[in-house]
Amino acid sequence: MSAQGIAAAVEKLRADGAGEAAVTSFRRSAERLAAGETGLLAERDLEPVTELPDAAALPLPGPEVAGLLDTTVVIKLNGGLGTSMGVTRAKSLLEVKDGQSFLDICAAQVLALRAAYEPAPRLPLVLMNSFATRADSLAALAQHGELSADLPADLVQGRVPKLLDDGTLAPVAWPADPGLEWAPPGHGNLYPSLVTSGLLERLLARGYRHAFVSNADNLGAVLDPAILAWMAAEGLPFVMEVADRTAADRKGGHLARRVGGGLVLREIAQTAAEDLAAFQDTGRHSFFNTNSIWLDLRALAAVLERDGGLELPMIVNRKTVDPRDAASPAVVQLESAMGAAIDAFPGAQAIRVPRSRFVPVKTTDDLLVLRSDAYRLGAGARIELAPGRGGAPLVRLDPEHFRLLTDFEARLPAGVPSLVACDALTVSGDVRFGADVTVRGSVTVDGPQAVPDGALLEG
Repeated sequence: MSAQGIAAAVEKLRADGAGEAAVTSFRRSAERLAAGETGLLAERDLEPVTELPDAAALPLPGPEVAGLLDTTVVIKLNGGLGTSMGVTRAKSLLEVKDGQSFLDICAAQVLALRAAYEPAPRLPLVLMNSFATRADSLAALAQHGELSADLPADLVQGRVPKLLDDGTLAPVAWPADPGLEWAPPGHGNLYPSLVTSGLLERLLARGYRHAFVSNADNLGAVLDPAILAWMAAEGLPFVMEVADRTAADRKGGHLARRVGGGLVLREIAQTAAEDLAAFQDTGRHSFFNTNSIWLDLRALAAVLERDGGLELPMIVNRKTVDPRDAASPAVVQLESAMGAAIDAFPGAQAIRVPRSRFVPVKTTDDLLVLRSDAYRLGAGARIELAPGRGGAPLVRLDPEHFRLLTDFEARLPAGVPSLVACDALTVSGDVRFGADVTVRGSVTVDGPQAVPDGALLEG
């Protein structure tokens, strides 16, 4: 019964215009699910990773690294709409620092790297967009001139059918909103999208060897020439950047090693209930995936040619076809993680990087901190903590009144408070901030109230 359902889902995907690499990847995952595979990675099959190369110990490369930069492409994952903040366009277009958007700063970072060498390397910037983010993002990026060098400005990630969770694995039909019949396949879709778009073939034909891939909303993820030089010197096919795990990261994907095998990435969706305590034990699994990776493009092409695609660990998400309607049909969404490819490349490696290379914005809490004076734009458009700060302030805003961007900005009409001397800020209830507010130390503000202009909050 499931074979017929999978066949129907594959035909639906083909009819949607998906290339054969994407179709093959989806079909393999669906067949593994039908065969009883759960996508779970059991704790008993894993062991902790205790030692890794450290980016802080790498030597500074010389001018010769310009040759490597000339054969490297920067790919920014830009498919997100920021729906968790109520945003209906590309999250990367939000103003984040000094009047600039994420994309503005990403562009400035690449342009600064080019300008640091003579002759300037090609070092193209290419976006991996979704259909929903493409038009606005390309228009915004075009304002910065020719960033993609001799490459297309973007590639477009695919989508996959949601499958009925009734044993048939048939593609769900939802005439009330046909768009809900489809799901994003996760950023593991990068690999089939590189093939389907023709970009991988074009990269190799034009002499590119390496790719640095990261999230557009992580402004800490700037191409580091020292990591590039180390990767090339070691002949590594794949490198994942990981950072020290804290309690705040306990739900994010962590690095582990298969017992008797190589490195693997485990996400919380791949963890059985009985293993959740071990998954969240930051003392046991002490490195988390920053979702910044480095690829040897020739090695990627070789693996794809040999295996017909990357066999990434499967992530199975069970939901309803309309997430807002618990009575709508139960469905399975098949996803994969980009970093999970560390399991597919013999000789793949991870490298420990400082926390400063991981500055994502997932909530308005993060946005407040990044817009504040606790961070600044330094040389090369790099995002940096203000002098004297050992870490970012911890901000918790009342979700009822600040979760959506429109509510957030309505309560901060004159801009965000000064947090350069703040350790923690908790806002409970409906609070409106005036202009030039300063927060020092650890502060809790209870609403409803209006914080007056020029207020100093401390204690």
